Amino acid sequence: MGGPFKLPPLLYDMGALEPYIDAMTMKVHHGGHHATYVSKLNDAIKGKGELESMKLVDLSQTAIKMGPAVRNNCGGHYNHTLFWTYMAPKGSSITKPTGNLQAAIDKNFGSFDQFQTAFNNACAGVFGSGWVWLGVAEDGRLSIETTANQDNPLMDGVVLSQNTATGDRVPGTNGRKIIPFMGQDVWEHAYYLKYQNRKTEYFAAWWNVVNWNKICEYYDQYASKKLYIPVA
Repeated sequence: MGGPFKLPPLLYDMGALEPYIDAMTMKVHHGGHHATYVSKLNDAIKGKGELESMKLVDLSQTAIKMGPAVRNNCGGHYNHTLFWTYMAPKGSSITKPTGNLQAAIDKNFGSFDQFQTAFNNACAGVFGSGWVWLGVAEDGRLSIETTANQDNPLMDGVVLSQNTATGDRVPGTNGRKIIPFMGQDVWEHAYYLKYQNRKTEYFAAWWNVVNWNKICEYYDQYASKKLYIPVA
């Protein structure tokens, strides 16, 4: 259904991702930053009947055309709503992908370890704030891409894998349009309370709380079929 949109509850306690992501970071990230995106998105679409009735996944695709208030806050809401769903306490999920996703990762990256290295390098290569995504390109291959700020690959007209401050391509990315099914938040608010300037430690630690059961499900049910994931 469409707006007004609501902050989705977490599927785990604030401290459930300790020691890799601390409870205070989760509280500020979910209850502060994400909640603000939701509130500002509702303000931006209020009284605009067509936008108010759109589902989040559909609004995301047209967000750039709707101006910065919709673009930034719609992206922030979609990105975070998806993000929370594929994390889980360590030990509650398989530790690496299986089945179709495992085969696709091996085919496109050589191995899971090589994929992790490429993804971590892309995260470290982002200048400023943004997201790093794993998704399915038009040719069916997996591709790692980045977006600036709260943009995401759903958005029509989005610039992929270019650092807006430097104009350089993020290392290890391809600049391909993708159907995303996993992303990493590389904004400082995702890690700074615990890791300060040691963001590469956060990127390495994050794999301990990735819910591969959910990501494999997203790949099989949506991305591999060229469908965007309909969160919220």
